[in-house]
Amino acid sequence: MISIIASDMDGTLLNNEMTVSDFNAQAILKAQQQGVHFIVSTGRRYSEAQPLIAAQGITAPLITLNGAEVYDASGKMLDMVPITKTVARAIFHTLSSQGYYYEVVGNDAVYSNSKAKRVEQIAHLLTNLNPDTSFKIAVSLATARLELMDISYVDDYSELLDDPKNHVMKIIAFSQAGPEKLKSLSDDLLAKHSSIKITSSSRSNIEINNINAQKGIAVERYANMLNTPMSNVMAIGDNNNDVSMLKLAGTSYAMGNASTEVKQLATHITDTNVNDGVGKAILAVLAEQ
Repeated sequence: MISIIASDMDGTLLNNEMTVSDFNAQAILKAQQQGVHFIVSTGRRYSEAQPLIAAQGITAPLITLNGAEVYDASGKMLDMVPITKTVARAIFHTLSSQGYYYEVVGNDAVYSNSKAKRVEQIAHLLTNLNPDTSFKIAVSLATARLELMDISYVDDYSELLDDPKNHVMKIIAFSQAGPEKLKSLSDDLLAKHSSIKITSSSRSNIEINNINAQKGIAVERYANMLNTPMSNVMAIGDNNNDVSMLKLAGTSYAMGNASTEVKQLATHITDTNVNDGVGKAILAVLAEQ
């Protein structure tokens, strides 16, 4: 019997309008009404993720930043697993020396050292999500969207490490050259630092976390708090940063739009994120209980 359902957000729970559909929301609320615990597990920050489920009247715990932070349903932080500052400084040096644009997610904000590069990355994301949108229009949309985003700009990321109150929760490096170039970068970083975990949420990025900041580890900790075996946990995801929780969960669903790796390891495949795949998976499981 499924007692806990953990769902990713981007490419999974969220549709192409970056919202939770009515169908998905109704399925989640039905599961909760039947006593099933629902938890969001995302690479997003809490401030980015929580409003999206709250807009549909959903209250749930959140695993954020790929497992670097865990919050209960009231918004209280339960756990925080940052990258050590020594390792963060070394990663900053590697990325900068090799010419990568990257962003730093702190415990208080997302930091960028280039507004132009930030706009460029958002524009690429928008064109990937909506292929009919020209890059020129995407740049205009991205520029406008920046005004709505909680982004802090710094000249040098190293200054973040000088403040004892600041913690580096995640580092995101970007490259439009794609997975092959990013794999080479990942291999280099992993060879130098045994204390990190590298995943990705798209073909054009890698996400660097503390090795103990993984969705699977966080979901298992949450399950242990409820004295629930992982055999009674269901996980839903679409991309590389979901692999750890899909592997540990007794029941795992890959989205119809998921990567090949995710589809191969999941025990089930549901519909795509634009066709309410999460809601359909939840209702299928509820029907069997």
